[in-house]
Amino acid sequence: MSFANEQTYTLGDIVARFGGEVLGDAQVRVSQVASLENAQACHISFFTASRFQKQLDATAAGAVIVGVDARDATPKPRIVSSNPYAYFAKVSTLLNPVPAIAAGIHPTAHVEEGAVVASSASIGPFVSIGRGAKIGERAVIGAGCAVGENTEIGADTWLYPRVVIYHRCVIGERVIIHSGAVIGADGFGLAREEGRWLKIPQIGGVVIGDDVEIGANTTIDRGAMEDTIIEEGVKLDNLIQVAHNVQIGAHSAMAGCVGIAGSAKIGRNCTVGGAGMILGHLQIADNVSVSSGTLITKSITKAGTYTSAMPFSAHEQWLRNAAHLRHLDSMAEKLRALEQKINELERKQS
Repeated sequence: MSFANEQTYTLGDIVARFGGEVLGDAQVRVSQVASLENAQACHISFFTASRFQKQLDATAAGAVIVGVDARDATPKPRIVSSNPYAYFAKVSTLLNPVPAIAAGIHPTAHVEEGAVVASSASIGPFVSIGRGAKIGERAVIGAGCAVGENTEIGADTWLYPRVVIYHRCVIGERVIIHSGAVIGADGFGLAREEGRWLKIPQIGGVVIGDDVEIGANTTIDRGAMEDTIIEEGVKLDNLIQVAHNVQIGAHSAMAGCVGIAGSAKIGRNCTVGGAGMILGHLQIADNVSVSSGTLITKSITKAGTYTSAMPFSAHEQWLRNAAHLRHLDSMAEKLRALEQKINELERKQS
């Protein structure tokens, strides 16, 4: 499904704004993005891999964004870019601007005494803003959100409906937080005494940098004593758990269902695939990629890609392989014994 967009741009307009090179008619106008399969003459699509050549040949798109190596892959009007997918993202943003939101505080919102709300901010229905909170210019706080005491929300930040941000958290500028996310809940801090658990007060906060995006139902716990820190440009998918005192370096990205245990430190420009898990108190270097479903049990000191998940197989085959895995230790002992005997025989022969 695509949405109508009254604004149209020529390919020349787009290249003047974002760079790149136009091949073909630069006066072709587009009003929306679409996939190769579903595009019409008013759409611009993108082509990133030769395996989609048939779709490119058959597309009805008015224009296409292609990579440098695919500049001659189609006779259609096209924009050539060194990074066509990123270019497509920019064009899509241009053609799908964020809707304008009227400034003001809805009559059903509750703003406690001492809170400061910028006049250009938009506070939706049934929002609760605690004492001493600060809401920045042009911030949008969606319906049913709760902002705790002494929490700061930066300019141009957008909280979708029913986001909860606890007390003493700091949210940067241009942050997007999707519905159901909880920022600043207590970390899982417990001490055991005589068979019972004692709660450890979580007195730190959460600090989120500029240009961060946090997916729906993702949770970021407050620190036990120091803050949990999410640096600028981090992108977190839905249903992620970030435990207390975790630090995530700038421009890292994590897919859905990732779990990061307490006090782990993730470097800059890292990626973690869906359902990846990182144990507590580990350190992950910059530029590390963790594959989907991988469990990280030790610190990683060198950049690179790390994988621990086993490929799936038929259940019967998996059972056989699992049975072999249980005997790996005894098999290794037998191999060492055989190696020792071979070495002894070789010494006797020499």
